[in-house]
Amino acid sequence: MNDRRNPSVNISKDTSRVFVFAFALILPFALLGCPSNSNKPVDTSSSPTPSAKSASDFDGNRAFEYVKKQVEFGPRPAGSAELEKTRGYLIDHLKSFGLRVTTDEFHPVTPIGDRRMVNITAELPGESNDVIIISSHYDTKYFKDIKFVGANDGGSSTGALMELARVMAAQKQKQKLTYWFVFFDGEEAFCLDWDECTNPNPADPKNRLPDHTYGSRHYVARLIEQNELRRVKALILLDIVGYKDLQFGRPEELSARWMIDTVWQTAKKLGYGQQFVDRAEGIGDDDHQPFLRAGIDSLDIIQLSTYSRYWHTQEDTLDKISPNSLKIVGDVVLTSLPKIEERIMSKR
Repeated sequence: MNDRRNPSVNISKDTSRVFVFAFALILPFALLGCPSNSNKPVDTSSSPTPSAKSASDFDGNRAFEYVKKQVEFGPRPAGSAELEKTRGYLIDHLKSFGLRVTTDEFHPVTPIGDRRMVNITAELPGESNDVIIISSHYDTKYFKDIKFVGANDGGSSTGALMELARVMAAQKQKQKLTYWFVFFDGEEAFCLDWDECTNPNPADPKNRLPDHTYGSRHYVARLIEQNELRRVKALILLDIVGYKDLQFGRPEELSARWMIDTVWQTAKKLGYGQQFVDRAEGIGDDDHQPFLRAGIDSLDIIQLSTYSRYWHTQEDTLDKISPNSLKIVGDVVLTSLPKIEERIMSKR
């Protein structure tokens, strides 16, 4: 990553990995999940409190099934047959929810050649044409030498987004704003490290293009090209959200402050203060960053520092994921949305 909303801070996702590994080493071992060979959901301290279970209609077990199905397809890097199968699975279910689904295919040049990528958008029309995007990337990191199934990094956020789409589409009352559930392709880099490689930039040869966030960068470019960017009022990005020992720090340097405050305050009111904590989370670049650069208020909900022992390893497997954690994320997002809508509408 080369810039942030705060220009005085420059940190890449790869650089942040160094910090998060160091941070993880000093955490109490009790915060870290023990490796397991079981693919069964595990009840942990992330379990919702009794009063919070009814916070929304979000079904953590159903979200977990979406994650499980993705993992069963195997590694899903951009351009792969496995991701094509995953895409078909997601689209079929999104259509079954009654949502209008569109796809956008593009072919960026990458360090390993031309790759076919496809962004997915499922639209839930609201009373207003103004849009809130809720998003995830659905590809997994490309590795030559390991089987990386990305249960948490890619799988969990996509499963949570699918369940969010289902719940919101089933609501009888029409939303005040229009919602786009967006599944980005090509978030993950093809080279080993986030900033190891760059790509040619025909429009500006001196400023080469990054080897990551292909889908989100393309999405913003299309919005600008189609004069649709002004419709988008906010974006919530989910990334690495299903760990059984769930804990999100505040992404202070790379998210809109009012969105952080809204979501974290909502989490505490729901009884999820142990999962949405008041420490900083160093995240580097991510799919929300192109939207921030375009002037759209955005929030990245991500657990990186306390998942670093499994992040981008073959141990990012289904046994690390908990339906309870997915439930917490779903409850918090759904309960936060009316407050986010209210803020947006008050600024008109």
